[in-house]
Amino acid sequence: MNIVTSPITGQEKITDNTPPYSALVDFYLSFNSQNFDLMEQNWLQTAEASMSNPLGGIKRGWDEIKEVYKKIFTGAAKVYVEFYDYSIYTTDNMFVAVGREKGTLEINSEITELFIRTSRVYCRYENQWKQVHHHGSMDDPKLLAKYQAALL
Repeated sequence: MNIVTSPITGQEKITDNTPPYSALVDFYLSFNSQNFDLMEQNWLQTAEASMSNPLGGIKRGWDEIKEVYKKIFTGAAKVYVEFYDYSIYTTDNMFVAVGREKGTLEINSEITELFIRTSRVYCRYENQWKQVHHHGSMDDPKLLAKYQAALL
């Protein structure tokens, strides 16, 4: 198993959009720049997509998932995360990235460090990698409560 310790921030220079790495870079670019159009391109636009993240509950289908990102991108809090300590498992038509995110939550100039266990599943759709599932969870209940209060 190859575990990568250098983070993906979204600022990496990529020249080919087919490898799994490129799809992950695109996700973190869209998230950290709060670019909803790019986020929408990263996800599978069907009812099969699902997300279980620290903001609570399971969201099924892009119509539910996009509302979570709209809250994050338009709220008063600013969230930044990097993906690190990860491994990628691939098949011809799917890949799973399992690792950790670290980052910051900024509210009214107060910065809180974030630590999230994360997995992302992508499938090949029309010759592009599309995210079909995300799961994220926080171990620290106080940090989780603060994150939820800031973004919900």
